[in-house]
This record gives sequence, C-alpha cells and structure tokens, in this order.
Amino acid sequence: MANFTAVPAFDAQDDLTLRDFDTALTRTQQLMTAAKRDVLAPHQDDLASAMSYALSGGKALRAFLVLESARMNRVGSGAALAPALAIECIHAYSLIHDDLPCMDDDDLRRGQPTVHRKWNEHTAVLAGDALQTLAFWLLAQPEGPDPTTQVALVRSLARAAGHHGMVGGQMMDISAETRKTPYSLEQIKQVQHGKTGALIRWAATSGAVLAQADTAAWQALDRYGACLGLAFQIWDDVLDIEGDAQAMGKAVGKDADRGKATFVSHLGLAGAKEYAADLVKQACSALDIYQEQGDCLREAARFVISRVS
Repeated sequence: MANFTAVPAFDAQDDLTLRDFDTALTRTQQLMTAAKRDVLAPHQDDLASAMSYALSGGKALRAFLVLESARMNRVGSGAALAPALAIECIHAYSLIHDDLPCMDDDDLRRGQPTVHRKWNEHTAVLAGDALQTLAFWLLAQPEGPDPTTQVALVRSLARAAGHHGMVGGQMMDISAETRKTPYSLEQIKQVQHGKTGALIRWAATSGAVLAQADTAAWQALDRYGACLGLAFQIWDDVLDIEGDAQAMGKAVGKDADRGKATFVSHLGLAGAKEYAADLVKQACSALDIYQEQGDCLREAARFVISRVS
C-alpha cells in the first residue's frame, strides 16, 4: 500500500493555494523525495537503491505538472501524489534505459554517474523495469480514486509510455542515426511528440482526469501539454548546441556529432528559439479558461525556454 506520510504536512486549504512557479516546484521536489522514501526505503537492496538513485536529482517537472493541474481542478496533493510519483518513475526508467551502452551510451546523468556506471548494466535494466511497473502499482492503490478514474489514468499512461508514445518516439529517434536521409521537420515533430511530449501531456492532463473535469478543461490542459512538450524538446536541441556540459550534468553536442537532424539543424539556432517561444505563447493561451489560476503553469512554460539544464 502506498501509505505516503508526506502529505499531512500540508493542510487541505493550503493544498489549493496558487503559488509562484519556483515555490510550487520546490514543494513538488520535497513531496517527491518524501514519497520516494516511503515507497522504497523499506527495501534495503541494490535494486531499490538503484531505483531511488534514478529518481534523485531531477527537477520533478512532470510531477509538478500533475500536482499543479490537480490543484487547478480543486484536487489536493493527497489524491495527486501517487500519479505524480508514477510519472517520475516512468521518466526515471526511460532515462536509465536511454543511458545504456546499447542506446545513447552516456556516463553522466544529472551530474552523477549513470545507473549502469554506478552499478552495472543488469542492475540498470532491472531498475528501469521495476520503476516502470512501480508506476502502475502506484496508480492502482485501493485507497486511490474511484475505479473508473484509476482505469483512465492507467490506460492513458500505458499509451503515453509505450508504442504510441515515449517508446515509439525513442525507436524513431534511434532509427534516425542509421537512416540514409535525415528526418524532415514534420518527422522530427512526430518523434518528439512521442519521445518527450507524450509523458508531459499525460502529466498536464492528469489533474483534469482526477477531478473528472469537463471536456473543455481536459482539452485546455492537453493543448498546453502538447505545446509545452514540443517547446521543451526544442530547447533541449538548443542546449545541445550552446549549453554547458557542467550545468547540464551530461554531455552536449552529441546530436551534431552523430549527424542527426534536429529542430536547430532545420530552423537554425535563432529560428528554433523563435519557434519555442511561439509554442510557449500558445501553451499560455490554452489556459485562458483557468484565468489567473493558470498563472503557475504559465510560469512553468516560460521556464522551459529559459532553463540552462
């Protein structure tokens, strides 16, 4: 049972208070650290240690999107914490596998040795597998939302994380390295809507699902998530060119070294930045129905194209 002890520190009314982005993100990180501890600390072995390690050190942006979209729909963190940790588990699993020698073969992630470097390849593979299954376990807790909502969350996350989403996008991305002709701009968008965007869209819309909100609310958050996810990846392409490896906590310039087509290679550095900025404007406008309650998510969108890592 996912018996989180982190939530009672925040009373129900405070849970629904609009915060600025930095405060809300810090709060999310604190909640994720505590929730991770509650779930994994009882298991004292290398597998749990590797899982916990993979969940550490990130921004927890996807969890933030879950918690903030829930707050905007009058759902507190008590109900949204399990889905928030679930999306972080899926994201962490994807990074572990992405870093493996058979994939991107990276030695650093978030400024620390990748899981297969700190432990070994078989521990990394199994930690990723375990994080993936943990995500769905978290979404199906007996004390969670009603069964219809649980099924909606599980089904949509399975799609977002699998063949039609993240994994499918990752497969297209890997295939790009051996193609005779580089991907077109539209094909790159297709890759990134899956590889990066699908999980971000799920996180952004999960609050509406938890609240059983109307179609207009879900569509607004879905549009926001789609624009945010694409802007996020475009900015990753920008940082791969002009980012600092120390600030990024990982190698830069790898896409160019491999000759992969990116938003920057198609649009140029200035064009890619302009496109990302336009997507952020679209994301912010999508939240009009939430009026000032959408301000924190609007700040998050602007953060995505100002970050240095």
